[in-house]
Amino acid sequence: MALLGRTANGLFWMFRYIERAENMARLVDAGQRLSLTNLSAEPDEWQSVLVSAGVEAAYRAKHAELDPDTIVDFLLRDRDNPSSVRSSIETARTNGRMVRTALTRDLWETLNESWLITKAELQRPLDPRRLQTVLDLVKRQTALIRGAFYGTMLRNEIFDFCHLGAFLERADNTARILDVKYWVLLPEHSSVGSSLDNFQWTSILRSVSAHRSYAWEYDADYKAVNIIDFLMLNRRLPRSLAYCYDCIEESLKYLNRNYEVQHPCYLTAGAIKQRLADNSVKEIIDGGLHEFLEAFILDNNRLAGEIAKSYRFYP
Repeated sequence: MALLGRTANGLFWMFRYIERAENMARLVDAGQRLSLTNLSAEPDEWQSVLVSAGVEAAYRAKHAELDPDTIVDFLLRDRDNPSSVRSSIETARTNGRMVRTALTRDLWETLNESWLITKAELQRPLDPRRLQTVLDLVKRQTALIRGAFYGTMLRNEIFDFCHLGAFLERADNTARILDVKYWVLLPEHSSVGSSLDNFQWTSILRSVSAHRSYAWEYDADYKAVNIIDFLMLNRRLPRSLAYCYDCIEESLKYLNRNYEVQHPCYLTAGAIKQRLADNSVKEIIDGGLHEFLEAFILDNNRLAGEIAKSYRFYP
């Protein structure tokens, strides 16, 4: 039996917001690590985090200056920012409550407990000395939710709508984290390949928990071109764009079978997946990494809209 559109919508957005909470913590982690290598007094890396998170306009509407502590608070705690960690976990829990009967008991209880723990941590102003502890807590709680999901959910259409939400959000975030490095922090030509440049790129790897995985794949040879290739085109890295689109296409294929119809969103996902397969990292860089990522983010968002339309998320 097909799910009601509002149930599919709740599952899809529940997992988008769970992933968004973790991803926002990872973006802040990326900004924090890169700020440690910034030799100037200008907070360029924090502006790039706001731009990459898609919340610069909302931040500037509320705050006049680019103060790092204020930016971190806006990204983690501010309820006026619907993409903040606090808002995201709350919205995920609200969606989970609406689709409670579609979730296993273990998954619902883990989501609810993670919301309570995160809410308690983020209801008071952050001590900058505890920032890394808080970021690690967010990543740990979202990992527990994901573990309950994979460990207890039946692999049916409920699973597929959750999967789609998670991997669309994750692909969006990986592209944005790469853009954090490239948008403002692209070094002067004299710095390319320097120890500073390499440290910044390895910081990006650490922010997506891919530092050790990269070392296994590339024998710890930290080069920007290899790191870009790893995060975009490696089909074995769970946070790469290519891996995300393998999972997205697979879930849409199962939904096609379940609903006995092939929607346009399946073809769109296949086209994005094929574009990743057809381009080498050299071709992407030569054509403009920022431009490729920008186009990818737009296409990823368009796919999300097509999925919502195909499966009637909204009345």
